[in-house]
Amino acid sequence: MKTYQGQTDKIKKIELESSIEQITWSAPHAAVGGKVSLDVFTHFVGNNSEIKIELTDKSGKTIETLKGNIIGNHYWKQIIVPGKANDELYAEVKLPKLGLSKKSNRLYVYPAILIKNCKWDKKEARRGDVLKLTADVENAYEGTEAEIQIWEHDSDGAHDFIAKFPALVKNKKIEAGWEYEYLEDTDDIPTKEESEKGYNPPEYFFRVIVTGVSADSGLLEFKDWIEINLLDEFGEPMADVKYVIKISDGSEIEGQLDKNGNAKVEDVKPGPYWIYFPDLDYELEY
Repeated sequence: MKTYQGQTDKIKKIELESSIEQITWSAPHAAVGGKVSLDVFTHFVGNNSEIKIELTDKSGKTIETLKGNIIGNHYWKQIIVPGKANDELYAEVKLPKLGLSKKSNRLYVYPAILIKNCKWDKKEARRGDVLKLTADVENAYEGTEAEIQIWEHDSDGAHDFIAKFPALVKNKKIEAGWEYEYLEDTDDIPTKEESEKGYNPPEYFFRVIVTGVSADSGLLEFKDWIEINLLDEFGEPMADVKYVIKISDGSEIEGQLDKNGNAKVEDVKPGPYWIYFPDLDYELEY
C-alpha cells in the first residue's frame, strides 16, 4: 500500500496512479453466436474516460473493436461471440488517453450450437402436474452444462421470471422435469371486461441456454378447476340443482349438482367466476 508522509498545514499535490485492475468473462467458454459478458474494472480512472476493446483470436488478429466509457471504475459489455474467433477469444483493453492496456484471459470458443425442438410434453398444465421439458442440441460436447429458465409469458414482452435449474446435454438432447404450481391469487387475473386486450390466461414458456446460445419453447396454458358444494339453510345438501358458471373469458358452463349437492368442473380457464342457480334465482361471485 502506498503511503504519504508530510507536514500538516501544507498543501501537497498527490498524483494517483490509474490502472486496469481486472478483466473478466462471465463464463470460461461460449459458442459462436452465443452471448457472453465482459467486465473491466479500473482504479483511479475518471468517469466517462474512453475505453477501447479489441477482440482478438489466438493469433492476435483483431476481429472486432468496441468503444465505450468507464463509469465508476467499471465497464460492462455483452458480446456476441464472433465466428472468426477460431477456438479462443481475447479482449485487449486500452485506455487511450492514459496510455494503459491489458489483455484478458482466454475465452474458449465452441462451434456454433444449434438448439431446436424445445417442447413441453403437454399443451396445458394443471396444479401439481410434473411436466417434461425436452430440446435437441447440436454441436455441443456430451455433458455440456445447460440452464433451463421458466418464464410467464407477457404479450408485450415483459415476461416474468419464474424459476431456473441446471441440465446436461446427453445424446444431443436435454431433458428435465418441472412441477407446475400456480402461486398467485387467480382473483387477480383480469377478466375479459377488465382488460383492453381481452382475457388472457397465464401462459408459460421455457428457455434453454447452452454456452450463451438460447432458444425458447412454445406456450403452455394453465387450466384450473372449480368445486361446488351447495347446502340449504339447515346445512343439508341440495341435490340435483342446475348451475351456470360464467368464467373470466366470458363463456358459460352449465351443469347439475349430484345427489350430495356437489360438482367439480375440470379444465376451467383460471380467474374470477360467477355461479348462478337458475332454479333458485341465486348468484354467487368468486
